Amino acid sequence: MDALAVIFAVCGAASNAAGTAFQRKAAAPMKSGGGLRFLLALVRQPAWLLGIVGVIFAFLFQALALYNGPIALVQPLFVLELPFALMIAGPLLHRRMPPAGWYGVAGVVLGLATLLAAAAPSGDSAFAPMTAWIPAIIGCYGLMVVAVLLARVSTSSLVRAASLGSAAAVGNAMTAALIKSATGTLSDQGLGAFFSTWQTYGFAVTGIASVLLLENALQAGSLAASQPALTIGDATVSLLLGVTLFGESVRTGWWLVPEVIGVALVCAGVIVLARAISGVQPQHPVQ
Repeated sequence: MDALAVIFAVCGAASNAAGTAFQRKAAAPMKSGGGLRFLLALVRQPAWLLGIVGVIFAFLFQALALYNGPIALVQPLFVLELPFALMIAGPLLHRRMPPAGWYGVAGVVLGLATLLAAAAPSGDSAFAPMTAWIPAIIGCYGLMVVAVLLARVSTSSLVRAASLGSAAAVGNAMTAALIKSATGTLSDQGLGAFFSTWQTYGFAVTGIASVLLLENALQAGSLAASQPALTIGDATVSLLLGVTLFGESVRTGWWLVPEVIGVALVCAGVIVLARAISGVQPQHPVQ
């Protein structure tokens, strides 16, 4: 089961990275103010439509991964979206990642492998009581509101992109938790129960909100600002939701040592990647 979850999660990370890169290509030359008007303008861009196809496939892979494994295992694997996104965005946006960027990729991959091997996330429940859902909903949506307000008042494009990316990350994590619960209902009780449970409509609404937040994050600043906030934030919040909502567990004791090392490697790799991509100049103008 967990092996399938890993395969589907990696495919989902790659699909989402491709989707993000194509959306970035569509959003980069546009000057719209954001929100619904900005989204309507993007619909006319072929690159954006290709990006949405990538996002749709990512959603399907994510649902399959969450059906086959714990959220504490699946969502951290989406950290791989960052190196995938930067590698795909390079040729797509006519940029070349410098050699130092590959050390960042190695750090992310090695750190993630170390973290997950040491933590060994486990758990097979897809259901949580409302007493657990209520604080999770209040906390996640509250964080999203705070991040959006910070983006609105900030004059820094980096802060705006990182804040909106963080809001999208929290939304993605909550969407994953709702998907896991809804697909569990589908598996146990059938299609009728799936369409009658509130989690189904919750993940639809939260997922759409997360897409809108991501679009605005991509417009607000560089991929190097929004993507690390998106991937690391998603993994962190998802791990917390897996433990608090679904009773999933990770190993503690002396296992904390390699876990901390893994986290440090991931963070270092993300920083190296962000610096590398920030210093890249276009090889020739994007047509």
